[in-house]
Amino acid sequence: MTIVRALARPMLASSFILSGLDSLRNVDRTTRQLDPVLDRVSAALPFDASEKTLARAIAGAQVGAGVLLATGKFARPAALLLTATAAVTTFVEYRSSATDTKEAKAHRRSQLARNIGLLGGALLASVDTAGRPGLAWRAGKLIESGRKGTNRRIKAADRNARALAHDVTGQ
Repeated sequence: MTIVRALARPMLASSFILSGLDSLRNVDRTTRQLDPVLDRVSAALPFDASEKTLARAIAGAQVGAGVLLATGKFARPAALLLTATAAVTTFVEYRSSATDTKEAKAHRRSQLARNIGLLGGALLASVDTAGRPGLAWRAGKLIESGRKGTNRRIKAADRNARALAHDVTGQ
């Protein structure tokens, strides 16, 4: 891992971890804030889950994924999960924030810009292969290698069949 990744991943993850811990500590406030989203999610689930439980699950996922990103373990899936949770909270925060004063509007814009920046960082982290080829590249190379090997075997079998036919017919 390069020095940039060693520093940048924990720096990016710290915001998500602190936000998740705050949400866990203040689960009632988090539930009220995420209420528009949690209603729909709760209704869509095949089992019965309270909105407070869902709020805890989202906050716990944010903390866990943040720790994974910070340590570099399963960093890409963790960053993808952070992107999803941050997108939901950004949307809900933006819709529910106050806009009655000029200062409130400025704070709302500032929070939105910060959250969008964090989303961008998490998206970049979700596609960062740390200098190693990704699964799609590896699969493509495996397919290409198999195709080349198959073509070589077909050509060799054709040569052998022609040689055998030549030997049998004597021509």
